[in-house]
Amino acid sequence: MAEGLSFAPKGAAMRKEVDVCAALRELDELRTISFELDYVRYPEGSVLIALGDTKVLCNATVEETLPRWLKYGPGKKHGWITAEYAMLPRSTQVRTQRETLTPKGRTQEIKRLIARSLRGAADLDKLGERQIIVDCDVLQADGGTRTASITGAYVALALAVKRLENAGKVPPGVLTQAVAAVSVGLIGGRAVLDLDYEMDQTADVDLNVVMTADGRFVEVQGTAEGEPFSRAALNAMLLLAEHGIKQLLEAQAKALSSVGDG
Repeated sequence: MAEGLSFAPKGAAMRKEVDVCAALRELDELRTISFELDYVRYPEGSVLIALGDTKVLCNATVEETLPRWLKYGPGKKHGWITAEYAMLPRSTQVRTQRETLTPKGRTQEIKRLIARSLRGAADLDKLGERQIIVDCDVLQADGGTRTASITGAYVALALAVKRLENAGKVPPGVLTQAVAAVSVGLIGGRAVLDLDYEMDQTADVDLNVVMTADGRFVEVQGTAEGEPFSRAALNAMLLLAEHGIKQLLEAQAKALSSVGDG
């Protein structure tokens, strides 16, 4: 990996500006990314996203109904997009217990994050009185499963919406723009893009960033594992994340460009 954005030990980073532009020209290395469309035969939208050794299967299902709280609740009816997230038992180095009845707090947090991210890229009124459920199942985990899920889920959602458009069930413009996500972190005073598992375990700061194609944020989740981090470090990580997300958006667009109108 190219040299990262460097931050000297406590104090020095606060006094000295980092040459962010020069660093970004060097730090453009995501892990290898691929999208395999229509990986599963039956869903309206299906994609297997691979980001390095992290692999997530994202399947979008169209249901011609609304969740009960929306269907029978007060107010104007509109479409809905939601998500589920799970890790297969041997997606990790040690078997992970299946969450059959009560999902863990982490799982609940991630599935809500995926759903919020997708809704942030959609016009729910144009979707009509139907919902799309995107299931994100981690087949193999090597860091960044939530961000890979968001990036892959958008592609699956776009496939499903395109097929609704082709069938004349929705007008153009249900999806207003693309959305993608990436992790960044500070390791040994250096800002690093797209953390794998080993990087994540040694990171002093772990930051997950979700952005739309027009450069706005859906969510920023950041945690210092020990020492608090500076505003300068945060700004550098956000710029690095934006740089990586631009590459992910390009990869999404390239994958979807092969989808026809039939």
